[in-house]
Amino acid sequence: MKHIIILGDGMADWPVESLGNTTLLQYANTPYMDKLAKMGRCGMLKTVQDGFHPGSEVANSSILGYDQNEVYEGRGPLEAASIGVDLAPDDMAIRCNIITLEDGKIVTHNGGNLQTEDAAVLIDYLNEHMATDRVKFYCGVQYRHLLVIKGGNKHIVCQPPHDHPGEPWRPLLVTAKADAPKDNELTAQETADLLNDLILRSQELLARHPYNLEKAKRGERQANSIWPWAGGYRPHMVPLTETFPQIKRGAVITAVDLIRGIGTLAGLRVIDVPGATGLADTNYEGKAQAAIKALETDDFVYVHVEASDEAGHDGDLELKLKTIEYLDSRIVGPVYEAVKDQQVAIAVLPDHPTPVAHRTHTNEPIPFLIYAPGIEADEVETFDEVACKQGSYGQLEKDGFIKELMKI
Repeated sequence: MKHIIILGDGMADWPVESLGNTTLLQYANTPYMDKLAKMGRCGMLKTVQDGFHPGSEVANSSILGYDQNEVYEGRGPLEAASIGVDLAPDDMAIRCNIITLEDGKIVTHNGGNLQTEDAAVLIDYLNEHMATDRVKFYCGVQYRHLLVIKGGNKHIVCQPPHDHPGEPWRPLLVTAKADAPKDNELTAQETADLLNDLILRSQELLARHPYNLEKAKRGERQANSIWPWAGGYRPHMVPLTETFPQIKRGAVITAVDLIRGIGTLAGLRVIDVPGATGLADTNYEGKAQAAIKALETDDFVYVHVEASDEAGHDGDLELKLKTIEYLDSRIVGPVYEAVKDQQVAIAVLPDHPTPVAHRTHTNEPIPFLIYAPGIEADEVETFDEVACKQGSYGQLEKDGFIKELMKI
């Protein structure tokens, strides 16, 4: 039996009054997810272990069975693995968004939907003016980039920008954790001071860059500040092939560096899909066809689609509904139709909720379905947060989901 996980990032949500107090998964037209839920078995999954922030790095690696107490080092090192940055033992890698500030507040975490080709120019510009033997920026995808600080101390408090839309940014600057250990060259306070200085200097530099000057002329949102968060040292993750003998070869399909990094460290090969953007305009059909092709040679495929999460962060109800329906009709459907006569187990789930009313991640358990030829179906009729609570798997946590999937 081969296995495929199709993940709609941030797809889960809260009941919405304008939708008759249903969730988006309940309201959306998702015939394929509902079909698989009815033919398969469902449950709920706690993807965020106690004591951890409900970030995608925590949720996605938990879905793959990794204990956060053993592997968690923040997003930065995972994205370094994706970009191909080989971290030295004394390197601290930290995620570095390029964001939009206006009137002293964080307007958007994505730099006004900054595109990678424009971001690459800005990252080169920042390196030209701010890189040193200690500090270097690396270009990622769209607004998601990487900052590496040699000798940096990870014991700092950083605020994810997507958690604070519309809030003043100055109170959210980096601070040192109380009683932080000095387990690298710099202290936590020295690291926090360095990062805050880089934030302030980036604002001065980016305001003068031609890209933002042209944006300002057109009255558009500018990509006018860096925002570092989620730093850590090089993590140690055991490849999935060593944990599950069923997986001799696996692949990850995503437009997001974070997930590419998790996949890389989990021993999966990364499949690049032209036109995959991480937004609602991503190449759904390309991802579906890449997954179908990968199942010809691979035992395990992890398909990650970011679009619903981005729509949730933007508080865009209509767009998030569309992204859920797109996932169903343009990925889940084609994959199912292609493999329905084969020995392939299909799992569908989000990683965490990103409620449009809240505009950031929450840590509630999420619904999941598992379908495979011959599986004994439970009584769940639809795929959503309410129906799946009655599923035969109950509520799982830690590596419970991946172990159940791999039993098939």
